Amino acid sequence: MVILITYDLVSKPKEQYADLYKELTKANYWWHYLESTWLVATDLGPADWYSKLLTLITQNDRLLIIEVKPNYYGWLSKEAWDWIKTHLG
Repeated sequence: MVILITYDLVSKPKEQYADLYKELTKANYWWHYLESTWLVATDLGPADWYSKLLTLITQNDRLLIIEVKPNYYGWLSKEAWDWIKTHLG
């Protein structure tokens, strides 16, 4: 499964979210081409990732985690589309 994790971090300077970034990069396969958006190929569902990340942000921040289905469009680099096609089919 591929999930999309996106956020608005407003409570602290971005440098103070190092633990959040570290947790996201623990996934075996991830893609982070857009500033506040990650695609993660994982066996964990959105609820599991929510539990993992909730303590790494504040109540004033915003977080959205959804499963990505193979119905997508956008304006991205070839490298990004290759990653998406590899992990979503």
